[in-house]
Amino acid sequence: MSPYQTAAVQLAEELKTDVQRGLSADEAAARLEKNGRNELRQKKKKTFLQRFLLQFKDVMILILLAAAAISFVVAITQGDAGELVEPILILVIVLLNALMGVLQESKAEKALDALQSLSAPHARVIRGNQEKRIDAKELVTGDIVLLEAGDFIPADVRLFESASLKCEESALTGESVPSEKDAQAAFEKDVPLGDRANMAYSGCSVSYGRGRGIVVAVGMDTEMGKIAGLLEGEKETQTPLQKRLSRLGVTLGYVALAACAIVFVVGLINGLEPLDMFMVAVSLAVSAIPEGLPAIVTIVLSMGVTRMVKRNAIIRRLPAVETLGSASVICSDKTGTLTLNRMTLMEAYNAEENVSEKICNDNTEPVRRLLMLGTLCSDGTVVYEDDQEKHLGDPTETSIVLAAMKNSMTKEELAMKYPRLGEIPFDSDRKCMTTIHNIDGRLTAVVKGGFDVIAGKCVGADLSAAEKATNEMSERALRVLAIAVKELKIMPEKITPETMECGLTLVGLVGMIDPPRPEAREAVKVCRGAGIKPVMITGDHVVTASAIARDLGILQEGDRAITGLELAKMDDETFQREVEGISVYARVSPEDKIRIVKAWQTRGQVVSMTGDGVNDAPALKAADIGCAMGITGTDVAKGAADMTLTDDRFDTIVEAVREGRGIYDNIKKAVAFLLGTNIGEVITVFAAMMALHVSPLLSMQLLMINLVTDSLPALALGMEAVEPNVMSRPPKPKNESIFARGLGVRIGFQGLLFAVLTLLAFLFGTNFTFTGLNDNAALLSQGRTMAFIVLAMTQVFHSFNMRSDRSLFKIGVFSNKYLTCAAGLSLLLVLLVVFVPFLQGLFGLTALTLRLYLIALGLSLAPIPVLEICKAVGIITHHAHRA
Repeated sequence: MSPYQTAAVQLAEELKTDVQRGLSADEAAARLEKNGRNELRQKKKKTFLQRFLLQFKDVMILILLAAAAISFVVAITQGDAGELVEPILILVIVLLNALMGVLQESKAEKALDALQSLSAPHARVIRGNQEKRIDAKELVTGDIVLLEAGDFIPADVRLFESASLKCEESALTGESVPSEKDAQAAFEKDVPLGDRANMAYSGCSVSYGRGRGIVVAVGMDTEMGKIAGLLEGEKETQTPLQKRLSRLGVTLGYVALAACAIVFVVGLINGLEPLDMFMVAVSLAVSAIPEGLPAIVTIVLSMGVTRMVKRNAIIRRLPAVETLGSASVICSDKTGTLTLNRMTLMEAYNAEENVSEKICNDNTEPVRRLLMLGTLCSDGTVVYEDDQEKHLGDPTETSIVLAAMKNSMTKEELAMKYPRLGEIPFDSDRKCMTTIHNIDGRLTAVVKGGFDVIAGKCVGADLSAAEKATNEMSERALRVLAIAVKELKIMPEKITPETMECGLTLVGLVGMIDPPRPEAREAVKVCRGAGIKPVMITGDHVVTASAIARDLGILQEGDRAITGLELAKMDDETFQREVEGISVYARVSPEDKIRIVKAWQTRGQVVSMTGDGVNDAPALKAADIGCAMGITGTDVAKGAADMTLTDDRFDTIVEAVREGRGIYDNIKKAVAFLLGTNIGEVITVFAAMMALHVSPLLSMQLLMINLVTDSLPALALGMEAVEPNVMSRPPKPKNESIFARGLGVRIGFQGLLFAVLTLLAFLFGTNFTFTGLNDNAALLSQGRTMAFIVLAMTQVFHSFNMRSDRSLFKIGVFSNKYLTCAAGLSLLLVLLVVFVPFLQGLFGLTALTLRLYLIALGLSLAPIPVLEICKAVGIITHHAHRA
């Protein structure tokens, strides 16, 4: 029989497990070794050889290889061994390029794999009679799993205990409404998947309540595993920036092909060798197209994302890095994000006597009873490990538990004395929680929630006095919870909010405070300086929220604070008109968060939204950047988010925006550098062919320059430190082109500068008067050597210009150690080719006079003073930073 048709006790016997103690660690390890990990079959990764061969799929590389093959065949048929040098060198350079591409891809993939493992789902299990949190991949059949609202279900589970449990199974069954679960349900006949009330399935999530169950299937044996073909691995996606750059590459390809055709025809008209012109034209095309640009962007993104992990922000999707640079509104939860998430109970109100009392170690009996009831109606607990106080669960609950402990009432002792007989868990719609206990021989329902919610369910109490006490506490930024009771004659068969949460008697109020994080105040200030509007969203009382927001600088003069009820009364048009003036939202539901996101987006803003609960998932998905809480966040929230904060702090969001802006800036620098150098090469060859009817560079010289001066400095630019002024400028518009703000003009100017300097070097080298040579072949070889040195070294030196829009000498010439090393290696390779006789001959170069070497060095260094002057007079700064 199937697990859902088998009694839980019988199933436990069959799987040789204990529903109370779980499996032993040794037994779990043995089953894991025997049956394998709890994971779906992954898409097979490409081997090194496959990756290597894929490097040759680019059309231009194939054309280049074809040209090398043609050159090789011609050299063989003509019996000229000297002509073999060029095709062999081209082949070596192409192979080196392919090898570098493979290594870069592997590095990027390893970085992303590491990030994926950081955000892998976990499971709570009972092993060896102890509750443990383990990697979900380590689950085995027979494990006892604990489930609660917000958890992803890590395997197929036969439930043996459930309390108001509902599971979201749309991924498996297509049903949009959560399925109610009942561990005691029994089935003799086959029933559809969606009707198996005593089962919870892998890949689904718990939307309400809690439960326990036995793992009956893992990995590919689960129901989700049976349809794993639809779920195996995600499609490789490109970021919007990568897509734009890919389209740019195609455009440049067409331009390059047109230039090649013109160069080829002009060369033939002027009597140059067809094979030589063919090789020059093809190498020109390859030089014009930055084939490695998308790969370099991916690597820079992945390196940046890896760096962000060290700052407590895990990015799940690369496009989020680009979006972070555009964030203009940050909507943040208050508790734990803007505050310390360590609630401290400060005051209690006794509803029977209408008196308030400060919390201490020896409170009066009515307040002790209030603390006892509050502790019984709490899931949070306080434990001591290695003499350190640890709060587990909701901080508002742990503050009550800690206050009871101060009054010599531990939660464990109270739970044993007054065990929980039933419960209705807290949810964000009802905003309250109910538990049932036998207290001193009386069956009692204890209800805990916000005063405005509980008051509407109470009878026979001075609610006006309690409301006054609530407001007085709230004005002092205290969060207020009301605790009420209801005596029951008998234990109901079905526990529902409709029957339990009505006709209550108010026992009293407790007031607590969660102090603001010291660093949050500074982070809010940084936000405003960066043109980002911080918005507080909380379930707290509006008075409390306003007090905290005002203290942090979020609620300023002229700003408004509204409640969820006030928001509900606004139609969409009114709300969109007024949203910019609202800085605090109190008592809002997860559905309200979606309205807030969409209202800001309608105003053209890029919105970051934080969330931690199951019901926050839609808002996290709707936001441009969904931020899940890593500590208090549920697996469902983390799965819906673009970014997870491992420390739940507001300043981490601001720091992530700072890093996102820095990463995007570095990508722009790498793109501008690569395109500038490629355009310079194209203009050089094209202008020389049109005006002088000769190519200033051989094809293998162009390829060598591309290999030496492109990839390494571009990658090093991606490691540049974030500019100090990155948070003092407004966010970039969401759909702004990477070439906006004068970057396209700057790239064109740089390409033209490279071409002018290279052509000048070529003319110096071929000038009879200047060199004293009268051999045309020697002059041409000398000119090409000059052109090669200047074009290669100019690009290396220029990479330092690209580091910042500020003066190179203000930021420190060698402060980017990665670029210093990359430039040093590139220059070393250029010098080896220029001065080692064997390599010199292979690349068609010749020795120069000291005078020409010095001229080449002077021309190569020219971009630095030229760009420094542009920066000094404000041309580059103006283009880069104008809003």
